Amino acid sequence: MELDNLVEFKSSPEVRKKLSAYGIVKKFSEGDIILNENAYIRAIPIVLSGCIGVMRTDDDGREILLYYINPGESCIMSFLGGIHNDTSKVKAIVEEETEIIFIPIDKVNLLIKEYPEWLDYIFRLYHKRFEELLEVVNDVAFKKMDERLLNFIKKRCELTKNKTLQITHEHLANELGTARVVVSRLLKQMEDRGLLKLGRNKISLV
Repeated sequence: MELDNLVEFKSSPEVRKKLSAYGIVKKFSEGDIILNENAYIRAIPIVLSGCIGVMRTDDDGREILLYYINPGESCIMSFLGGIHNDTSKVKAIVEEETEIIFIPIDKVNLLIKEYPEWLDYIFRLYHKRFEELLEVVNDVAFKKMDERLLNFIKKRCELTKNKTLQITHEHLANELGTARVVVSRLLKQMEDRGLLKLGRNKISLV
């Protein structure tokens, strides 16, 4: 079980054992939707390998990326919604081939009561997600779209540990909550400035 390799649970063998006993492991491909907005949350996902993007959609259907869920992490929105028997306020989409262990909500509540280290794990996640959401608010409120776009590309390249990002302009636009033509125009300007190189459905940092 890949839980044994996750730093977050190395110091908590009992929690690892319980997660392994309670959880259901599933594999997903790029583009799969793990969770839809307004859906009831029956289980909490913990990413074992791969990456999930968490999005928010407005009334006009425009999306914006809130944060990524990486190996060893979970979705704090799922925790809160599941524990309070509320519907999801976000959509979770697989960014690359991903393996996830799903922990049923009733077992999540048991773990909270029995293991302080599990509660500490949730609080640490909450703190990280809060900082990431503040960063999104700061970007939207104070940064120009070209700066947001370049920062997004750099962050994705860091996640994949590759200077070339396989992604369409449409996908970029959706993740940043803007129009494809805006993204295409800004990418061309960045290429002219020598910041990156464009290819067919790929972008390489220079």
